Amino acid sequence: RESALEQADEEEEQKLSENKVKQKKRVSQATTKKRVINSSTGGTTKQQKAKTLDDETINRRTVFVGNLPVSCTAQALKSLFKEYGQIKSIRFRSLIPAEDTLSKKLAAIKHKLHPNAKFVNAYVVFKEECDAVKALKENGTEIASGFHIRVDIASKNSLHDNKRSIFLGNLPYDITDDAVREHFSVCGDIVAVRVVRDRKTGLGKGFGYVLFGNTDAVHLALKLNESVLLGRKVRVKRCGEMWKTASQSRNPKNRVNTALKNKMCSDSFVGEKAVPAKKKKTKSKGLKTIPRNKAGKNK
Repeated sequence: RESALEQADEEEEQKLSENKVKQKKRVSQATTKKRVINSSTGGTTKQQKAKTLDDETINRRTVFVGNLPVSCTAQALKSLFKEYGQIKSIRFRSLIPAEDTLSKKLAAIKHKLHPNAKFVNAYVVFKEECDAVKALKENGTEIASGFHIRVDIASKNSLHDNKRSIFLGNLPYDITDDAVREHFSVCGDIVAVRVVRDRKTGLGKGFGYVLFGNTDAVHLALKLNESVLLGRKVRVKRCGEMWKTASQSRNPKNRVNTALKNKMCSDSFVGEKAVPAKKKKTKSKGLKTIPRNKAGKNK
């Protein structure tokens, strides 16, 4: 019996030691996995940062060319900008295919664009950053009849002067950039016009911006508030100016609309895409508790 008990004790001790060894292995495996995950995430973070820096470097030597006619070709753009430096690539954007089944790339290759499409945008990538800056001289050039192009650096860090800009509201959806330019040309020198458009249809979203050469032109443009453009009364405000009226401030529903308008006013002029303003979530009102004395009276 004693030998049997001793043997049982030895077996228990052996099992305990084996379990301890297994537990140590599991802990070591878990720590190695964590190290691998941390090293991989650290590597991906570094790669993402490097990619962001590379993209920003490319954007600084890239110019955005807006309001081009649909018939414009890469060769025509190359001949326009080649005097400023070596061009690495040209790519067209805002293409609307003639059919839903066609991709934008295939539509551009086959020249099968929607019949209502009137203009396209493009990006011209230069070899040197200084060449892209020189190319800004072509801003406002009439490349074809009724098509004054808008040329700007594609970098997100490009600055814009709100003091020389106006925000336009209640624009017709089918309006062209040149129609806006013509309407406000009486105010002074226009540097650029941007009508914010839907990416899928190419139609305007009802608002846009005009950048003038000086602040005096802005003062004159503000006098055209409520002036009729293609059958609609256009609202003209300074960029960043608050939209406030006495009646709107009293009505809570109108406060949300005012906030959206202010968001659009403060939106940057630079760039092709317009990010729609997100509607603020309204908190659901809880049920009102009725006092006991009132509840008794109601009964």
